[in-house]
Amino acid sequence: MALTAKKKLFAEALLRGKSNKDAAIEAGYSAATASAAGSRLVKDPAVAAYLKACREEVAAAAAATPVSSFDIKRALQYSDPRAFLLATMNDSKMEDKLRVDAAKALMPFMHKKLGEGGKKDARDEEAKKVASRFPAAAPPRLAASGGKKL
Repeated sequence: MALTAKKKLFAEALLRGKSNKDAAIEAGYSAATASAAGSRLVKDPAVAAYLKACREEVAAAAAATPVSSFDIKRALQYSDPRAFLLATMNDSKMEDKLRVDAAKALMPFMHKKLGEGGKKDARDEEAKKVASRFPAAAPPRLAASGGKKL
């Protein structure tokens, strides 16, 4: 049998990760018989061949793209770990998982946690900012002794 439009829709839904039943419903089959239709369509030779061809095409495309892994020689070029993490995160040739891990490791360097320091620390910081606007007060003069120290 040939691959009809409904069968192709079913196969494409399967490739996107849908279950047999959900793919059959999306392809336009009745919800009441979708489970049976999905089971039947998966076994259909035309659908199976289309799925196999699509999966091989995806696998070939993934194999064609070169993915570099961790290189110790390149890591030793950096004396600063922060510079190394920045370079790793921005390297498009690096594996995505390594790039994400580098970004996670850089987060404390780039953005301060909101929870660091409590209410009292924040209050003290605000007080220091306000106090720096005004000069320190001069000590009081001793009027009783004519300004002389006792």
